[in-house]
Amino acid sequence: MGKYQLIATAAMGLEALVAKEVRALGYECEVENGKVIYTGDENAIARSNLWLRTADRVKIKVGEFKAYTFDELFEKTKALPWEKYLPEDAEFPVTGKSVKSKLFSVSDCQAIVKKAVVDRMKSYYKRNSWFEETGAYFRIEVALLKDVATITIDTSGQGLHKRGYRVDQGEAPLKETLAAALVSVTNWKPDKPFIDPFCGSGTIPIEAAMIGQNIAPGFNREFVSENWNWIPGSVWDEARIEAEDLANYDQPLDIIGTDIDHRMIKIAQENSFEAGLGDLIQYKQMQVRDITTNKEYGVMVGNPPYGERLGEKKAVEQMYKEMGQAFSKLDTWSIYILTSNEEFEQFYGKPATKKRKLFNGFIRTDLYQYWGKRPPRIIE
Repeated sequence: MGKYQLIATAAMGLEALVAKEVRALGYECEVENGKVIYTGDENAIARSNLWLRTADRVKIKVGEFKAYTFDELFEKTKALPWEKYLPEDAEFPVTGKSVKSKLFSVSDCQAIVKKAVVDRMKSYYKRNSWFEETGAYFRIEVALLKDVATITIDTSGQGLHKRGYRVDQGEAPLKETLAAALVSVTNWKPDKPFIDPFCGSGTIPIEAAMIGQNIAPGFNREFVSENWNWIPGSVWDEARIEAEDLANYDQPLDIIGTDIDHRMIKIAQENSFEAGLGDLIQYKQMQVRDITTNKEYGVMVGNPPYGERLGEKKAVEQMYKEMGQAFSKLDTWSIYILTSNEEFEQFYGKPATKKRKLFNGFIRTDLYQYWGKRPPRIIE
C-alpha cells in the first residue's frame, strides 16, 4: 500500500465538519481554508469517497511549490513522480485556477503543466510520440494561490454531493453536502423526532435518514478512481463491505418533511424511494404556519425561501412571522433555519441562540439556531 497526501475539499464554513468526519475515519488531519489535509493509503481513498458527507471531493496532492515564472512551473511539475499515478494510456486533462499570483493566465498554466507531465511520461515510458489517452481518467488540477502551485489529481469524479438518489428536483435545490452539514450541526440523534418544514425535493430528510441509519453517503454511486490500475478492486470491495456492515438498517426513525407545494412532496417521495428510504420518511403537504406536534425534544431544520426575488420579499417576511408564531409553542424543540435574510430574527420574533455563517452555493447565509429546553435528567 502506498502513502498519499489527501485533500478533502470543503465549502467555506464546513471545514470543521469535514475534519470531524476525516478523524472519525481514523485519520489525523490539518484544516485550512476550503480544505482538510491528511495522509492515507489506497483504503483511505476508497473510504473517504464513500463516507465523507460534507466534503466536495477527495484529491491526491502530487506536489506543492512556489512558481513565479512559467519555467519554474514547468520544471517543478516535470520533477514530480507522475509515473507513480498515470499509466501509459491514461487520459489526463488539466484544469486550473489562479488567485493573487504572478502566473495569472490559467490557460497558459494548464498548457504548461500538461506539457511537463507529457515530457516526464515520455521519458519514463521511453516514447517519442504523443500519448493516445484512451485509458482511465485522471483529472489534474493546478491551483495557484499567492504564487504557490498545488498540483492535485481528483479521485472522486462527479462531486461527492452526487449521491445517486436525486430523480428530480425543484428550482433551487440544496446541495446534499450542505444538507448533511445542517443535520450534523444540530447533533440530532436518531431516537429523536426530526422535521423539515420546507422539504422541497427531500434532500434534508434523506440526508438525516442516512445519518440516522449510518448509511455511507457514497454507497449508491461510483468513483473515477475505481478504474485506476493501482487501486485493486478488492480495496473498493472491502470498503463497501465495511459500509454495509456499519449501516444500521433496523434503526427506527421519526422523520417528517412538509412543503406547501404538492409537486415537491411527490418529488421528495420519489427521491426517498430511490435512496432506499421511502418507508422511513413521512411527507405531508402543509403550510408552515399549520405545523404542530405533541412530540417533545425534537429537531427542526429548514431552508425556507429567502425572498431575494422582487415581489417575493413581503410574502416571505410574513411567512417568517407566521413561522415564529407557530414554532413558539415548541419550546422543547431545537430549531435551525438557513436564510440569507439578515432581518430574519426581527420577523421571526426572537433572537437566535447562536448564528453560523455558511454559503449556499454563492449566497452568503446564516444558520439561525434556536436551542430548545433540555430533557430532564433521569436520576437513578
